[in-house]
Amino acid sequence: MAANVAHKFRTGRTPKAFVEGMTKNQEAFQSWSEAFAWADEQERAFFASLQHRDDLRCLILAAEWCGDVVRNLPVVLHALKETDMPVEIMVMEDHLDLMDEFLTMGGRAIPVVIFADTGGHVLAKWGPRPSHVQAVMTAFKQQNPDRNAPDYEEKIKVARAEMLKQYGEGTGYQQVIVKELKELLSAI
Repeated sequence: MAANVAHKFRTGRTPKAFVEGMTKNQEAFQSWSEAFAWADEQERAFFASLQHRDDLRCLILAAEWCGDVVRNLPVVLHALKETDMPVEIMVMEDHLDLMDEFLTMGGRAIPVVIFADTGGHVLAKWGPRPSHVQAVMTAFKQQNPDRNAPDYEEKIKVARAEMLKQYGEGTGYQQVIVKELKELLSAI
């Protein structure tokens, strides 16, 4: 994990600018955003309690073409909006140097939510997807390390279908993300 991301502060987009500038998947993104609801007031209150933490910053590696970004980023943004924490979206293709410091199992998986202090020291990261969904990809990569194997593409399609199944039909996964972010932020 990168020791310091201060050089990236003020080089990203605001969440609003990122969403408004989407040319792909904007409707799906907004649909997932509109579907968000707090499970209970205590969850919202936790994130609101971070408003006094003026020492935290958040950088989010994302791209509008990514299904995990479209599904997960709205949840992250709803939670972080309650904190009043400065949040910047770093479009992956524009920040490959940063992306390559936050690889997931050696790959460029997004979104990656990076929490840092005002000096840019990285305190924690979340992403690219809820842990129960990521477990499918982790198992797949462990069982299929050779990307050039003749059956790799066939097997990854099966893994991606299983990941969609793990997300579920509704918005239940959103509460998992809120819980994971709460646990992460509680520790810093």
